[in-house]
Amino acid sequence: MEINGKPQHLDEPVQNYVHKGMAVLHQDMTAGQALAAIRTQKPSEAIVYFYVVDSAGKLVGVLPTRRLLIADLEQPISEITVRRVVTIPHTATLAEACEFFVLYKFLAFPVVDDQHRFLGTLDVNLFTEEVFDLAERERVDDVFETIGFRISQLKGASPFKAFTHRFPWLLATMTSGVLCALISGAFETTLAKSVVLAFFLALVLGLGESVSIQSVSLAIQSLHSKTPTWRWYFNALGREVAVGVLLGLAGGMMTFLIVWLWRGTLLSGIVVGSTVAFSFVAACTFGISIPTALHALKLDPKIAAGPITLAVTDVFSLLFYFTLAKIVL
Repeated sequence: MEINGKPQHLDEPVQNYVHKGMAVLHQDMTAGQALAAIRTQKPSEAIVYFYVVDSAGKLVGVLPTRRLLIADLEQPISEITVRRVVTIPHTATLAEACEFFVLYKFLAFPVVDDQHRFLGTLDVNLFTEEVFDLAERERVDDVFETIGFRISQLKGASPFKAFTHRFPWLLATMTSGVLCALISGAFETTLAKSVVLAFFLALVLGLGESVSIQSVSLAIQSLHSKTPTWRWYFNALGREVAVGVLLGLAGGMMTFLIVWLWRGTLLSGIVVGSTVAFSFVAACTFGISIPTALHALKLDPKIAAGPITLAVTDVFSLLFYFTLAKIVL
């Protein structure tokens, strides 16, 4: 189950995941006594660190395995114990515990209660299992959210429930398709004058859609990590428009040369190439603006941005295409 896009189990208390099979050493032991105690206790977990406690069970330090193995058998372990220990409070959630592994890069952490008594450990295996499982889930979900629905909503869903999740966002594509058909019909005479326009119609729309999805993906990633402001939006928009201009110049010039060399029609090449350039700039503009607007309206940009951006980009690109063709040809 997920709450606000985060798996609910990450909000569980970390105590549910504490390992209690680690060997616990007392601070008044010698190295030899500590080794004997370890052999007697037979730790169930892989040995990473040993934790040292006082008579009340309070954590006083951590004893790295290497220090214990090379110490003289008569040396008190209090002399080789590392006193400064990063601990995880028992009130922490699993998500908060994972942050400790990211921040400190340790292989394990002790968990303590309010009196600093040692309760057990969390090792790096927990972190890798939880994070990689979450990362894989988010990677798959992002792909499906871009086209309009969450995969997690459809797992085990009935056919009707799957239909209710998927069909509303397909309406955006259907609507843009109908609008594009109506626009094409309105410029039927222009199409009749130059059949080349029909040849490159799919290319014009496909390139615009590809660029818009790229911009949408970048916008969603940015919205994940920060709260958008007007300053952020205009900076992001300026950057995306600049990228769109560069892409448009490169793509438009290549398309112009292809049309001109293949069909030998200069004006048609100008129309197709100019439309490709325009669609790239428009796609970058809509790709950053629509997710930001949806976020500002408290809507999930990952769900709606993809279908809406594709639809708007298609309509504007086609209008520009036929309008320019009518003027030039």
